[in-house]
Amino acid sequence: MESRLSRLEAVQTVLLEIGQRSSTCSDISEFLQAVHAALGRIMYAANFYVALSDRDDGLVRFPYFVDEFDAAPDPDEGVRLASAAQSPTAWVIVNRKQLVMTADDDAMRAIGGGAWGGGTAAEHWIGCPLLDQQHQVLGAIVIQSYDAQHRFSLEDQALFALIATHVSSALQGMQSMDRLEKAVQERTALLAHEVAERRRAENLQHALYEIANLSAQASDATTLYTRLHAIISELVTAKNFLIALYHPDNKDITIPYFVDEKDAQAPVKRFHYGIGMSSYVLARRQACLLDADSYAALVASGEMEEPLGNTSIASWMGAPMLLGDRKYGVIIVQSYDTSVVYGQAELDVLAFMASHVAVAMARIQADSAMRRAKEALEEQNAALNSALSALQEAQSELVRQEKLASLGRLVAGVAHEINTPLGICVTATSHLVQELKLTREDLEGGQLDEDGLRQFFDIIDQTLRIMTTNTQRAAALVRSFKQVAVDQSSDELRSFNLRKYLDEILLSLQPKLKGKPVKVDIDCAPEVQLRSYPGAVSQIVTNMVVNSLVHGFVEGEPGKIRISVRTAGEMLELDYSDDGMGMDSATLGQLFDPFFTTKRGSGGSGLGAHILYNLVTGPLGGTVKVVSAPGMGLHYKIRFPLGFNDVSLKT
Repeated sequence: MESRLSRLEAVQTVLLEIGQRSSTCSDISEFLQAVHAALGRIMYAANFYVALSDRDDGLVRFPYFVDEFDAAPDPDEGVRLASAAQSPTAWVIVNRKQLVMTADDDAMRAIGGGAWGGGTAAEHWIGCPLLDQQHQVLGAIVIQSYDAQHRFSLEDQALFALIATHVSSALQGMQSMDRLEKAVQERTALLAHEVAERRRAENLQHALYEIANLSAQASDATTLYTRLHAIISELVTAKNFLIALYHPDNKDITIPYFVDEKDAQAPVKRFHYGIGMSSYVLARRQACLLDADSYAALVASGEMEEPLGNTSIASWMGAPMLLGDRKYGVIIVQSYDTSVVYGQAELDVLAFMASHVAVAMARIQADSAMRRAKEALEEQNAALNSALSALQEAQSELVRQEKLASLGRLVAGVAHEINTPLGICVTATSHLVQELKLTREDLEGGQLDEDGLRQFFDIIDQTLRIMTTNTQRAAALVRSFKQVAVDQSSDELRSFNLRKYLDEILLSLQPKLKGKPVKVDIDCAPEVQLRSYPGAVSQIVTNMVVNSLVHGFVEGEPGKIRISVRTAGEMLELDYSDDGMGMDSATLGQLFDPFFTTKRGSGGSGLGAHILYNLVTGPLGGTVKVVSAPGMGLHYKIRFPLGFNDVSLKT
């Protein structure tokens, strides 16, 4: 009884140790070694092994194997077991049951012609399945004896099955931990790869950003290429670096930038397209990667003509700078060091960078062309502005001359008109002097009677009435001319009655209207008062009337001109219309253009409507619209403020 109790205590200690070892051991082989040692304290265990099946590949591995006769298999190498009918270990794994086998059992199978196991035949063999919580097989645990003196009792078999259960639980936890650690390692490796890829992408992005800013940052070509070399050197080893530029106009290739460990200067600065590796890369239109042997074979085959520079390279790669069909050049990186050999990854980076350098170079060239075009345009604009200033000065002078000429024609007309009443007055005065002389002679001769005196008084009365009427008419003409002439030659701001002023303007135009069957009607309230520029108003009305007389009416045919004025709030609306011949849309579109006239050489200067437009939109600060059609006459609609204050500025 004491012996049995001691063994139970030992078994309990073994089970506790198995549980503790499973939580402290990180290696399965180490754990199984501890299990073997503990198992040997409660039963015979000189030969002991554990087989673990792999669900992924179907193989069996032996992480722990101790045997007196048979060599231990490689614990990391998978073994494909025989069938369950041929291998006791396979039988336990497949059937998930305990198997106890003696030497007699093995002999009986051998007599039946079936091989049973591949190792040394055991005197007594016990195998128990290792099952997880879902009763899925993990493998098998085996103990065996080659000595007839050491056989396993039923109690040993039960204890071994109990230990197998605990080992199963421990192995399941350890495998879960192992799988977790493996997953962590795989995830860590994946994250490290992702971090490396992200860092590589960030470096590429930074390099692209730097390349995009090259056109703005680089003050000269040398700085540009030096910075480009530095950018690419951050991505690949580029101690030997050159840039070749292609010139499509003469099909030459130049080397503006060259850095080499063996050569201080480029072997040639300019050469014709077709020779050298630069031409080879441009002709193929794709990036090229060569080692020493392939480079030598390429030279020997003659596929690449006339190699330029040092040919003792260890590794070489070149990428074309292309944008569409446009060739900009080649970027070449090479190594003389056998420890620095470029691969496809470095070639991809160089090709990627070369394509973006081509975009940057296209932008630089476009910016340069744009600057040149801008400078040429600025020169042209300066010349055009100078010509425009001269034209504006000439135009202003012509407008001034036209205004003076118009004023001169007004003077001539008024002078002619004044000659008539003044001539009548001179004639009446001469007649009165003659009658006075005759009357005085009759008086001195005593021949003057009452009838003669009365007749003389009648002559005096009639003559004085004629003189008074004509002198008043002349005075009105002079007054009207004086006011209109002064206003047209002055930019003075003043208050005036519009109706009276329009009458004075028309009175000054009587020489133009005299003898023409054209009637002018004015519709303007007598109380309309303006504080504006009468000179501008006078010039506008004069130009409209004169243009109608010159262009609107056929000589000798009757016509009508209407000037209508009304107020709308703070604005004055002046409508001018005639019932003349009108004009087509093409002529109407050029009406306000300077020097445009349909009467060139027949009294038209082409400045009347132009001056009208400038006066309305300039000094008066208003708008003018015009409507006309062939046979429908001409209609101006003018709007401008009723009043200006003294500080108003004229444009």
